[in-house]
Amino acid sequence: MANLLGVPDKTSYSPPNTFRAWQYALIVCVLAIGSIYALPNLYQPDPAIQIRSQEQVPFESDLRFKLREELVRNGVYPKSIEMADSQYELLVRFNNDQDQLRGQALVDQYLSENRLDYLTSLNRASTAPAWLRDIGGKPMSLGLDLSGGVHFLLQVDMDQYLNGVVADAAEAMRDMLIKERIRFIPGRNWVEDGSIVIKFREESDKDLALDALDEFLDFDVFDREVGGSPSLRYTLKTDRVTELEDRAISQNLTSLRNRVNELGVSEPQVQKLGRTRIVVDLPGLQDSAKAKRILNKFANLDFRLAALPNSRRSQIETYPYEGRDVDILRRSIVTGDNVQDAQQSYDPQTSQPQVNIQLDNDGGRKMNEATGPNIGRSMAILFIEQKPQIEKRIVEGELTEIRTTVEERRLISVATIQAALGFNFRITGLGIREAQDLALLLRAGALAAPMYIVEERTVGAQLGDENVERGFFSVAIGFLLVLVFMLFYYRLFGLAANVALTANLILIVAIMSVLGATLTVPGIAGIVLTVGMAVDANVLIFSRIREELKEKSPQQAIQSGFDRALLTITDANVTTFFVAIILLSIGSGPVRGFAVTLAVGIVCSMFTAIVVTRAQVNLFYGGKSLESLRI
Repeated sequence: MANLLGVPDKTSYSPPNTFRAWQYALIVCVLAIGSIYALPNLYQPDPAIQIRSQEQVPFESDLRFKLREELVRNGVYPKSIEMADSQYELLVRFNNDQDQLRGQALVDQYLSENRLDYLTSLNRASTAPAWLRDIGGKPMSLGLDLSGGVHFLLQVDMDQYLNGVVADAAEAMRDMLIKERIRFIPGRNWVEDGSIVIKFREESDKDLALDALDEFLDFDVFDREVGGSPSLRYTLKTDRVTELEDRAISQNLTSLRNRVNELGVSEPQVQKLGRTRIVVDLPGLQDSAKAKRILNKFANLDFRLAALPNSRRSQIETYPYEGRDVDILRRSIVTGDNVQDAQQSYDPQTSQPQVNIQLDNDGGRKMNEATGPNIGRSMAILFIEQKPQIEKRIVEGELTEIRTTVEERRLISVATIQAALGFNFRITGLGIREAQDLALLLRAGALAAPMYIVEERTVGAQLGDENVERGFFSVAIGFLLVLVFMLFYYRLFGLAANVALTANLILIVAIMSVLGATLTVPGIAGIVLTVGMAVDANVLIFSRIREELKEKSPQQAIQSGFDRALLTITDANVTTFFVAIILLSIGSGPVRGFAVTLAVGIVCSMFTAIVVTRAQVNLFYGGKSLESLRI
């Protein structure tokens, strides 16, 4: 008797090279489950539009009929319009990608004209039978290179972010010195080359300031003279800079993922690349302009009180507003970071666009504390936007394009505080697109650091289909050639290897489908590689059996062949599996796609090459009296 791996069980005796019934049943059960979960990949999904309610409001009962009527009237014939997984989602299926894109434009126009607050997104609707979907069956997701879409590489402007952190600290230091009545040489800007430089007239004032500012532990302090005046230079510590950069990348990743979710792209990928770059892949999205407008926009709100006549000039900023200059305080009440929810709507009296704002607990408390004692005073809302800019400079004699960001600030509202404000209020004075974008950006969360796009690539849907066809063709040709060779060279043993190879492919597809892994062109290469590794394992086993036949009987040769090849196969596959895990942990994009299929393929090939092949050989030859063996 042998266990599942074919190793003899010494506790009982049975004919050589045989499995018990439960072992065969277990193998058949694994292959059957794998076949079921691989089955959804045979059903091609429909191009579709997903419409969902942003405020969890059920759809009107006749909306489906109105949408169908609008689409048909404009020459677009939907395949079906149905409720999705909940009463807050509607799914419109189409026959092709062209109808899908035209249909989304028509649906967006209809919803906008009727002021319906619904979000539309391109999608791929499964056509698998309901019973398959009910047990969790779903096809593999296709990556950008297979389904088409848009790829962005964004650069995080860490220098500008760190300068902002230093500038905020400089303002806090100024307030501290004024509070402690410590004299310093006035200056509007203390920040020089990323450091804070404070000048004093007397050495004694510098010493007092050094004691008063000892709570700024994130800075290294240097006691120096600048222009003949005693000075203190504060520079961010190296470990603090690293911590701030990590936090900025993390917050930007979260905000970008939220923005991508608002775009409604299925299976998006947003991941870090190096220390200061972020990769965004949006499979299936063909409207790159819309994605670019949302991803490449760094906008925030800053709520401030209007300046009083006796306010210090160093604490005031001046901005134009409706043909006049308005003085506001530099200090913020709250910013967009405190926004918990933001929805674009319309003013019921003027029908003009507006944004309804809901603050978090901290923001609501700060707003109430600031506006309560200042009823009758004006409050301004400052709209801050970072726009990417390309500057052409001559560097070392060559004309070079340098990408930077330019900050634009403008007042969008100056209103008198009529009562203490709390958690909820509204912003007016915006255009419809500006209001929609602002609501989306505030919902997604503010970016910690500005970014700009350094690489943009669009993969057309037709090119994606071509990649799918070529990938499928390469796998099919390689697979068939291997099947023919194994059957011709190893006869009945080759047939067992071919069955195991087919099972290997089925299990790879099933596991990747269950895990929700994304299939890419490098992933297809990983599948082809694992097919070769699975064949290699069978070749090792069969070659070992041939060698053993020179000295042993056929039954002993089969047993020894599997036993002795097992260690070699395990060593080779385990080391390759470790490489796949390392690639998966440190790689990104195509490297991860290759690593995922390689890791899954190794596990499946180990099972099929050793267990499934052994089970078939046992069925063919186990327990029989063999005089010779053809292999």
